[in-house]
Amino acid sequence: MGDSSAQYIHTVQHLIEECIIFNMSQEECMEALSKYANIQPIITSTVWKELEKENKEFFEAYKKRREERSSIQLEMTRQRIHNMMLDASSKDSNDK
Repeated sequence: MGDSSAQYIHTVQHLIEECIIFNMSQEECMEALSKYANIQPIITSTVWKELEKENKEFFEAYKKRREERSSIQLEMTRQRIHNMMLDASSKDSNDK
């Protein structure tokens, strides 16, 4: 592999690490790098998968944290909707 190819892969790896800092999924990262860095999704996917192989424990923990955050956000959204419905219901009762 030539120096320019190795540098390109290193750049993609660095950008993936930046996506991870922002808690992005692999799909979100692929989309972002495609849109903002003009990197083909297949390249991002391939480099991501190699990083997963090399850092198995990290990625397992990362996916678990993302799932936990997603569950918390979903519950918070449900609670907000519930509260909005209660507020709307109480306003309707007061208007009558």
